[in-house]
Amino acid sequence: MPRVVQKSELVPGIHEILVEAPQVAAKARPGHFVIVMADEQGERVPLTVADFDASAGTITLVLMEVGTSSRKLARLGEGNEYYALIGPLGHPSEIADFGTAIMVAGGVGTAPIYPIARALKERGNHVISIQGARTADLLFWQDRLAAVSHQHIITTDDGSVGRKALVTEPLKELMEEKAEEIGCVYAIGPAIMMKFCAETTRPFGVKTITSLNMIMVDGTGMCGGCRVKVGDETLFTCVDGPEFDGHLVDWDMVLSRQKIYTQEEKCSLDRYIEEAEQG
Repeated sequence: MPRVVQKSELVPGIHEILVEAPQVAAKARPGHFVIVMADEQGERVPLTVADFDASAGTITLVLMEVGTSSRKLARLGEGNEYYALIGPLGHPSEIADFGTAIMVAGGVGTAPIYPIARALKERGNHVISIQGARTADLLFWQDRLAAVSHQHIITTDDGSVGRKALVTEPLKELMEEKAEEIGCVYAIGPAIMMKFCAETTRPFGVKTITSLNMIMVDGTGMCGGCRVKVGDETLFTCVDGPEFDGHLVDWDMVLSRQKIYTQEEKCSLDRYIEEAEQG
């Protein structure tokens, strides 16, 4: 069974987990995700493969505690095994000769952006990364992302580190300065951030790729919970994505889908916390 080799808390509520999974590591590519279950009754949790080492047989996952299932996963320490880990799933990222590629990472979106930026740089692209968070305490992997970027820009909502701005501000400036040189923009983070990154690049006609793995449920196309409208098509994020052209995504649908199970998730988490407190 997939075993947790190493685990650390990057920032409050966000964990880096090194997992022994040789078969997944051998086939993983940037953009792939896995489905993880903490126990037999646990939900199927989709997590992007943030790093992979085929020779060591390991993959790196970054987990943010949100609800019951992610908290269960976060409690599994070094030496523990997952009930299930399935993957790699989804279509890998497009790694092409774009010339200049801009990577926009919002919050936990740094994890999926990192392997894409690394692969694009190795391909010979000029990589500019914009990494943002609400505050300095929520930033992680700054050194890693900087190491695979020719230019690394940090923004925070409160100005506690880097530039006090939303990620869309330096993105717009780069568009105005050199849009004709930019072959692609990857924007991964909260849905609202990705929506406005796409709106920022739309007037310049620069290809903008976004990841919608946050609305996946079962991860295999069986439940239909991750349906999304992309252009004139209705697609499933898990089997047709998870990356889509941000200019074609129906963002209102994505944002509404994120709220579908809010009440059920709250009830589950309240019950989990109550049971934990009772021992």
